[in-house]
Amino acid sequence: MKISIDHIKKMAIHYVGNKSRGEGVKFSHIETDFQNAETSILQQAKNAFNFDQFHEFFYTHNISLNPIYSFVETLFSNNERLIEVSQSIVSHLYDQSTHAKVKSGELYVLYFKDCVVDDEITDAIGIFKSENKDSFLKVSPLPDSFEIESLQGANINKLDKGCLIFNTNKENGYLVSVVDNTNKTNEAQYWINDFLHVRPRKDGFYNTQNVMSLCKKFISEELPTKFNISKTEQADYLNKSVDFFKEEKTFEIEDFSKKVIHDPEITESFKSYKNQFEKEQGFEIADNFSISESATKKQSRIFKSVLKLDKNFHIYIHGDKKLIEKGVDEGGKKFYKIYYKEES
Repeated sequence: MKISIDHIKKMAIHYVGNKSRGEGVKFSHIETDFQNAETSILQQAKNAFNFDQFHEFFYTHNISLNPIYSFVETLFSNNERLIEVSQSIVSHLYDQSTHAKVKSGELYVLYFKDCVVDDEITDAIGIFKSENKDSFLKVSPLPDSFEIESLQGANINKLDKGCLIFNTNKENGYLVSVVDNTNKTNEAQYWINDFLHVRPRKDGFYNTQNVMSLCKKFISEELPTKFNISKTEQADYLNKSVDFFKEEKTFEIEDFSKKVIHDPEITESFKSYKNQFEKEQGFEIADNFSISESATKKQSRIFKSVLKLDKNFHIYIHGDKKLIEKGVDEGGKKFYKIYYKEES
């Protein structure tokens, strides 16, 4: 999506600690004057969010029971209630900050005006948490020299935790972009799972990422156990899969089977494995969708076709499997013969 955020209308900053350590919260009771820092804050937001993958609010029975969804809905209806609503957001975050790895920090609640989402002009709400402080030097001139002092502050080039909620697609949980650069362990994923309670939107990025993971797992684990294929054939399937996602605009399972798999028996095995994969992972992958270029680029990194030969050689296979042959010499030693035109 084409996203633009260029104007902050309101801001409130509060402090939130770790509840298990009894660190408490500190509320602001008036809005924060951000005029001298607006450019830096906007730059931080633009650096932090890449807008490739989006999330949406959800709740098991009724989305209105999701606290952040409810607070955001209230604030979009009346942004003059920023202090009141942001204090409720801080209280909710404090209630979720019980894990030992959760750090204290400042929570910024911002109201953005006139954002652009594709061709739609809309407002947005930002919730940013600053947990880590960087040291920097402040140099001040004196009559005959300079004075230097060491200070600590938030790094505008890195956002520890954040989310941007755009006032669109409300009925499906809004359009939400999420950042979490700390606490990567599963037990510490309180920001996304407990506080925001969001899930990935089932769009092109979501489907492309998941179906490429499915293909990699099927080719790497299922094919060698069910079918008598060589390592070079396996590498060929991996390369053809990546090429398909790079060259095609849409994914359709029959088209993928025809262009990549070819073999009817393997195709049926792939479809069966897809059903099994969805049950194990707890999500569904659409049979047809628009392929995401950014998801393809990201997932292509895991499609490395490598032949590991003892501890001596690694052969990376990027192209035609016909240019590599496997054999055994008269002494019983295994070998690969590789054909090429130029050495670089």
